[in-house]
Amino acid sequence: MRASVRVAAVLVRHELLLLGSLVRWVARRPQGTEKGRAFGYARGQGAVMFGLGFVCVVETVGLAVLLRGFPVVHHVFLVLDVYTVLMVAGLYASSVTRPHVLTRTDLRLRRFATVDLCIPLGSVASVRRELRMTDDKRESELDLAIGAQTSVTVDLAEPVEYTTFFGGRRTVRVVRFHADEADELVRELVLGRTGASSAE
Repeated sequence: MRASVRVAAVLVRHELLLLGSLVRWVARRPQGTEKGRAFGYARGQGAVMFGLGFVCVVETVGLAVLLRGFPVVHHVFLVLDVYTVLMVAGLYASSVTRPHVLTRTDLRLRRFATVDLCIPLGSVASVRRELRMTDDKRESELDLAIGAQTSVTVDLAEPVEYTTFFGGRRTVRVVRFHADEADELVRELVLGRTGASSAE
């Protein structure tokens, strides 16, 4: 029972974050970018998300026509369909308003409203530009794929703890993620890592 309540709480929180991301998207206020440089990753999956949203809108209109003779059922499905469209839009909005952020001390990696991982620059052993398709993952690896691919690979000198969507914890030594400006991010990360090492 407690596990079910916890799962429900996580899902409700996630949906509230998506709705909040919609507000931030309209207001053009990205989250958590004040102390560093933002690197987006939404460009790689924008067409897919807009396509999915269009399909949901078409389905909403189609069901409205088919169920117009059944008012109660029509209203139930209308609410569900509109909510689905909002969630799809919120998912895309979260990818726009929650970019990766590189500061002088750490690299903050995010994906939608589900992943938020902070890696100290001192823990980075190496970083490289590497285009990879999503494949089988090892226990010590984390893939933050967009459009089934990643473009940057970070090897860690020491493991970093990662919190899963439902609150579980695991440690990772390799993190792969996508960035729209992957070359620039790798260059800045190498410079930042060198600066962090010198400071130590």
